[in-house]
Amino acid sequence: MMAGRQNGRSVGIPQLSWLGWLLITVLLLGVLGYAAYRQALSANAVAVLNGADKLLRGGDGPIRLVAAERYGPDPAQKIEMFLPAAGSVAAKPPLPVLVFIHGGGWSAGDPHDYTFIARTLAPRGYAVVLAGYRLFPAERFPAMLEDGAGALRWVADNAAAHGGDPARVVVMGHSAGAYNAAMLALDRRWLAQQRLSADHLRGVVALAGPFDFFPFDTEATINSFGEAGDAEATQPIAHARAGAPPLLLIHGTADTRVKPRNSVALARALTTAGAPTHAILLDKVTHEGLIMMFARPFSGDARALDAVLPFLAQVTGPATRSRAPAAAASPRVQAAGR
Repeated sequence: MMAGRQNGRSVGIPQLSWLGWLLITVLLLGVLGYAAYRQALSANAVAVLNGADKLLRGGDGPIRLVAAERYGPDPAQKIEMFLPAAGSVAAKPPLPVLVFIHGGGWSAGDPHDYTFIARTLAPRGYAVVLAGYRLFPAERFPAMLEDGAGALRWVADNAAAHGGDPARVVVMGHSAGAYNAAMLALDRRWLAQQRLSADHLRGVVALAGPFDFFPFDTEATINSFGEAGDAEATQPIAHARAGAPPLLLIHGTADTRVKPRNSVALARALTTAGAPTHAILLDKVTHEGLIMMFARPFSGDARALDAVLPFLAQVTGPATRSRAPAAAASPRVQAAGR
């Protein structure tokens, strides 16, 4: 033991007990673990979120993977299809099909990292298909829409064999994926290329989507849309039409990446065209925070899910497709649209 001199007396440096060393070790491990978590989060935030959701749920128990296939020759053209766990009340086929398209600025993302969407929605009675698509720099507009249509062609041809109902399909997406979903429903040409009708979609759930972003002024939009021949035709708002499938547009008021005015503007354009449309703004929710609300530990804030579930139930009911009633515009919604 090292010692010093103070007033002529030996002074020892106190030795830590085993409990003290244990506490210091736990603290150091916690600091290192947090640093590793932050590094992983910055590298692939969605994968970390998906892993946390799986851990907190105790695994993938409520769901089962029934298909993992490609719908095209490119490795990015892939799908994964999930059903509720066998034997559960929600597992009675044929189930309505929810096709989820991921975000990532049209340059990043993998459908597998969004398995938390399946863990959240499949146990509620849906066949969930996670669809990938080709990304920048390998591809630009309109590849993401051609691939979305290709994924829906796969659903039309194969969903029934796996317990899904190809006559009851809803497309859902976040951010760039919400753009893809909306365009597939509004601009009929993309699904027509696959001998499908956009008007047969039961609905669209669009989370924090960019729907009115021309002229292009961000790296993501310039990269993916800057070479489009008719730039204005790339905008979902340009295709608002009567007879469109029901769209549920959800946005966070604190979204600074894709401003909430996008959802408000599209909802107004659709309503004006004769297709009354929901536009829901969630107070103090950020761009990333909106998709995080579908995964644990963040699903305690159920505002987004409380909007999505009734919409899905209504548009996928056994009766013919019905349009969800339009939400009344609050002062906050009106302000966001200015």
